[in-house]
Amino acid sequence: MIQISFRVLSAMLCSAALLGPAVGPALGDAYLADLPYPYDVARVELRSQGQDLWMSYMDIAPEAPNGRTVVLLHGKNFCGATWESVIGALSGAGYRVVVPDQIGFCRSAKPRAYQYSLHQLAANTHALIEKLGIEKPIILGHSMGGMLGIRYALMYPDQTAALVLVNPIGLEDWKAKGVPLVTVDELYAREKKTSAETIKKYQQNVYYHGNWRPEYDRWVEMLASMYAGKGGDIVAWSQALTSDMVLSQPVIYEVDKLRVPTLMLIGMKDTTAIGRDRAAPDVAKTLGNYAALAPQVAAQIKGSQLVTFPELGHSPQVEDPARFNAALIQSLGALLQ
Repeated sequence: MIQISFRVLSAMLCSAALLGPAVGPALGDAYLADLPYPYDVARVELRSQGQDLWMSYMDIAPEAPNGRTVVLLHGKNFCGATWESVIGALSGAGYRVVVPDQIGFCRSAKPRAYQYSLHQLAANTHALIEKLGIEKPIILGHSMGGMLGIRYALMYPDQTAALVLVNPIGLEDWKAKGVPLVTVDELYAREKKTSAETIKKYQQNVYYHGNWRPEYDRWVEMLASMYAGKGGDIVAWSQALTSDMVLSQPVIYEVDKLRVPTLMLIGMKDTTAIGRDRAAPDVAKTLGNYAALAPQVAAQIKGSQLVTFPELGHSPQVEDPARFNAALIQSLGALLQ
């Protein structure tokens, strides 16, 4: 495990962490039409599973390019906009940054009938990268985006410069450990009950280890607005389908097959475990122990680097942007040497 002092870099990158206009309260729309993203949003048209769909994305050019591109993959309860501070830091360090919203999420298409799989989302992402003419990007994924990043790197190893995982879910197989699967209908019924209150309670308990700060509220409002606004039903349905995806498509059994330079950035107070509430109490208390899981998984990935944040949780890039961004820039530079 790498232990790094980030005091100097933190000071240098503190302002970069706050680049871009703030994302304000959303008014309510399934596609976040009323919510300004921190950078201009474009879209690419995709033909997928017999349907004409679109994938929204941000593409940020640095002022002083270093010749490399980072593709940021958001988590299940996140959107491309949530990468705001990381985009600023990476762009300031010379990286071109591409930030898609996956099909089924945020500003992208939400088809009613779609076979969601990590393989499909990776193929969609690869199609976007090809359309933008990018060769060998760095794939950086957080939460569900980390699962997706692993699948992407397994599918396209020769076209991936490096893989960066930020508190990825799927470091354990929840089903194998005792979390029962449920039907999509059951998942949908639960998603229909989603509100700002339920989102905040979950994130406070699981992501931020019991703590809360006012700056987190805008990301709660962003998510809640999609459920509460026009088209909220398709948001709940898409979330149910993608919940089934992450529960039934583990990647942990294949991490030892990764053959690209890999960096893990882990908030060690994270306790995320999808479906924990359905497991028996004695099982539930063993799940989502990132302090134990992260070193175990890092040891399975040949040549991987692990950087830990002992006092941070599931979203270190949100909880402490300056410190996270400093660690990311320094560690990424070392990884690519």
